Amino acid sequence: MTFFRSVYRLFTTMSKPQVVFVLGGPGAGKGTQCSNIVSKFGFVHLSAGDLLRAERSKSDSRYGELIDTHIKNGTIVPVEITCKLIQNAMEASAANRFLIDGFPRNRDNMIGWNTTIGDQVDLLFVLFLDCPENVCIERCMKRGAAGSGRADDNLESLKKRIVTFVNDSMPIIEYFKEKNLVKRVEAGKNVEDVWSDIIELFKNI
Repeated sequence: MTFFRSVYRLFTTMSKPQVVFVLGGPGAGKGTQCSNIVSKFGFVHLSAGDLLRAERSKSDSRYGELIDTHIKNGTIVPVEITCKLIQNAMEASAANRFLIDGFPRNRDNMIGWNTTIGDQVDLLFVLFLDCPENVCIERCMKRGAAGSGRADDNLESLKKRIVTFVNDSMPIIEYFKEKNLVKRVEAGKNVEDVWSDIIELFKNI
């Protein structure tokens, strides 16, 4: 069965998957809080960044070198690749509720999502982890020093990633805000306080 037939089967044999986009700058705590949401509320966490890094690490990947270049430069991987990886992960899961972390990151991402899969899912809201730049940098640098193994956990890449987030991702957050789909959480606080705020947003879903 081809990939697209598999995706078609997924969405015709289930109720519409429920999706929450999780957006925030590098170091805003997306991975940490997504893990908490998975544990308490039963969502499946799909990190666009993790999917791309996993694909990059495959020796036989046709996209590996391209993905590596974008990650190191702090730029955004072509939407066709990212959407395909997300769709693959959703199709492989038996779940029906997904946190999609770090996506859509720009207008091209959003257009690609809307044209390939957007009308086949129920977008609940966008969780925006709003974190000050200095806190984001400090967290990522600590993560890198602790041996995260991520090629982009260095000051040069972080500065590029933050510029990319401000220029490309914030307009997407504003777009969803105009549609009353953004739920903002102050993410510069300690992890426990951020989590308490997030619980309030998810407990009635």
